[in-house]
Amino acid sequence: MPDDTPYEVILESAVMVTMRDGVHLASDIYRPARGGRPVDGAFPVILERTPYGRAVVSRAERSLHHPEPLTRAAVAEIFVRRGYVVVYQDCRGRFGSEGVFRKYLDDAPDGYDTCAWLVQQPWCNGKIGTMGLSYSAHMQAALASLGAPGVAAMFLDSGGFASAYQGGVRQGGAYELKQATWAYSNALFSPEVRRDLDLLARLRGVDLFQWFSRLREQPWTRGDSPVSLVPEYEDYLFEQWEHGNLDEYWKQPGIYAEGHYDQFPDCPQVHMSSWYDPYPRTVTDNYRALSRLKRGPVRLILGPWTHGNRSTRYSGDVDFGVEAALDGQLAQDFWELRVRWFDQWLRGIDNGVRDEPTVRYFLMGGGDGRKDEAGRMQHGGHWRAAGDWPLPGTRFTPYYLHAGGALQTSPPPAGSPSFEYDYDPAHPVPTIGGTVTSGEPIMVGGAFDQREDARFFGSEVPGRALADRPDVLVFQTEPLTDDVEVTGPVEADLWIASDCLDTDFTIKLIDVYPPSEDYPQGFAMNVTDGIARVRYRDSWERPSLMTHGEAYRVRVSAFPTGNLFARGHRIRLDISSSNYPHFDLNYNTGEPEGKATHSRIAHNTVYADALRPSHVLLPVVSVDPD
Repeated sequence: MPDDTPYEVILESAVMVTMRDGVHLASDIYRPARGGRPVDGAFPVILERTPYGRAVVSRAERSLHHPEPLTRAAVAEIFVRRGYVVVYQDCRGRFGSEGVFRKYLDDAPDGYDTCAWLVQQPWCNGKIGTMGLSYSAHMQAALASLGAPGVAAMFLDSGGFASAYQGGVRQGGAYELKQATWAYSNALFSPEVRRDLDLLARLRGVDLFQWFSRLREQPWTRGDSPVSLVPEYEDYLFEQWEHGNLDEYWKQPGIYAEGHYDQFPDCPQVHMSSWYDPYPRTVTDNYRALSRLKRGPVRLILGPWTHGNRSTRYSGDVDFGVEAALDGQLAQDFWELRVRWFDQWLRGIDNGVRDEPTVRYFLMGGGDGRKDEAGRMQHGGHWRAAGDWPLPGTRFTPYYLHAGGALQTSPPPAGSPSFEYDYDPAHPVPTIGGTVTSGEPIMVGGAFDQREDARFFGSEVPGRALADRPDVLVFQTEPLTDDVEVTGPVEADLWIASDCLDTDFTIKLIDVYPPSEDYPQGFAMNVTDGIARVRYRDSWERPSLMTHGEAYRVRVSAFPTGNLFARGHRIRLDISSSNYPHFDLNYNTGEPEGKATHSRIAHNTVYADALRPSHVLLPVVSVDPD
């Protein structure tokens, strides 16, 4: 009779896998065993490639009931005991692997070569499942973009660049400065720095707050930046920054899945992200394309969390209720969710996964708005299911800017006034939450009352609402008479002008709570936001500068969201020209990206009349009366 008891686990550590150029990548291989010896025979393989250390604990491998993260070995054991081989691999130039680290750019061929090596091993049955969060999700999409052999199931968690140019590295033409904080934090663990204790000490002495303060007045340059001590990391930082146009650099397979969807394995795959994560646009773009191109099945999951924090019920200062954590809702925990996915598609166990909804998303809202014992505003929410994305039956509804700061579904009349403000790069609008990760200690993601305080870098007047800043235009509806669900992609068409050659325009969608006992001034909760650099208004490939006083149409795309604006609340749109330090500053000079030498104050105009009807397009979903 076959032995149905769980397998033991045996580790082959630091196996060096050879890439096509001769570089060796360190891999830990966890295999099923009996009596302390590997079991003969072939098994499906679970592969996770990482820049964070193949033996280093991942902070995201936790659950609601097990808040202390599991080790890589403990996660591997969950799979191996069921009959999988698990492989963790350090990517090129990180931890135990050879080679030079070039962020994102070597992951497609290295991932392909790793899969080609795996399917040749006697303990692999030819089926590979890929998994991993964030950078490890990017590496899944990278190897898939070259059609890596053996890939039979995928679980991409919060990543997998559809286009890094529009989410994760750049967005709307602007550069995401989390790339700078990430470069600094991870340079501390580079092999070069770890071998040189003096260099490590000097790098630890870098004051990021001072550097980000200086950036408001004086641009960084190569050799004069927070990561100048580690040229390998500074090189990729400025390489990304200086490639402002959508050129061939941005169309490489590791960072541009949308150009390589045809090569993706036609296999079951999950694309998962969250509303306060940097990757909801990436995963929805990937889902839309691949669900139509492949047999799949292709699934989409969207929660209310910040990056990778799927077992929490809050983001920032907002609590989303008992349903918010993945645990107990989509599965017992995240480990079970992945095990069931791979069991179905790699081991052929019919466990009901086939019948689960195509799209599962968390609709934020519906709470009582009170402050809980932890000091968080109770916004509430619950999980919903759908058959596709955007949700079937969505009505993309324009909300127009009107005189007096009104936001209405009727177009503005002729002769309506324009709105003007000055944008000074030395005094940008501070980033207060949003789709931020890897920004510590400079910035954090999540939902917050949009009000300056000491927690948010660049806050100048503690307690001041962003709505009271002279460089923020505010448009809002009257208090709603009925609930309004907004779920899907959000974008605004703005007619603008400036006295500078170039500038930025930002939007922020906000759920405005009325004043209450707990929040006497109300609570303005950020829902989603976006940015557009005006030089790219007509073409990402061929930017063009502005002429003083001429009016232009600019489309500003925000990341998708899912929020119930409750009766009595207001839907608000804030417009400005900065969101710092989430995005780099436009110095308004029209100089090449990443190479500015000076700055100007821009006098910017937003039009809202019958001929230039600036508006935000909201995906409105019919609200279930129950």
